[in-house]
Amino acid sequence: MNRRTAVLGVLALTTGLTLTACSSDSVPRLEVTGAFMPQPVSDMAAGFLLVKNSGGTADRLTSVTSSLSDNVSIHETKNNTMRMVTSFEVPAGGELDLERGGNHIMFTELKQRPKRGETVSVELHFEKADPITVDIPVRETTYNPKKQ
Repeated sequence: MNRRTAVLGVLALTTGLTLTACSSDSVPRLEVTGAFMPQPVSDMAAGFLLVKNSGGTADRLTSVTSSLSDNVSIHETKNNTMRMVTSFEVPAGGELDLERGGNHIMFTELKQRPKRGETVSVELHFEKADPITVDIPVRETTYNPKKQ
């Protein structure tokens, strides 16, 4: 083996290892925690949860679907005003917090009113990651978890 072949072999191996290291961190790694829905008192309800992204690439929550309603949307709250949005960013190494008084999932024209102790199944859809199914527990109407 001549010197040039050996150098090219080392370069190819190094480049391959570098690309492997980069590619393992180039996908979002999403986990959902803290989900809850206050028991609805009308034909509307809200859902709250935390999406953590431990990956090296950002993603976007683009929609939510559920058998509870054919009308599920994501809403942003700014300056005490709520408006529907098309997506929320889930930053690389960060989180998307859908919380009371802030951004949230909105269910309108409920097919039924879930009761405290039941769960509501939703599917979160992302720009890059596969969908995530979450069973959201229904809590008392006034439930508001304390921030840690």
